[in-house]
Amino acid sequence: MLGNRIKLLREEKNINQDVLAKLLGLEIAGISKLETGRVPLKDEYIVRLAEYFGVSTDYLLGKSDIRNPGKQIDDLLNEAMIGMSKEEYEALTETQKKQIRDFALFVKNQNDKKDN
Repeated sequence: MLGNRIKLLREEKNINQDVLAKLLGLEIAGISKLETGRVPLKDEYIVRLAEYFGVSTDYLLGKSDIRNPGKQIDDLLNEAMIGMSKEEYEALTETQKKQIRDFALFVKNQNDKKDN
């Protein structure tokens, strides 16, 4: 599973085995062996790969299909709070983002007035 995930992530990032080998300080043949499961990967490399590809070590090892659970939680919180995902929010214009912030402050101030 680890080898398959490394290959998938490498291909998604559009890098060849040589680039990945340099990142890890390995011979290019070592990457081929990792991707085919012929050699195990040291823990330090697993962490470096997870950081490089922006995924959790659990995803890399095949223990989870969630690439980045922290990001998923953030997305759920954003959607629950403002009704849109982080990606949708980031796609808005600066004017639209300011309108959302202004409205949130307006609602907060209305709530503060009720408490007094």
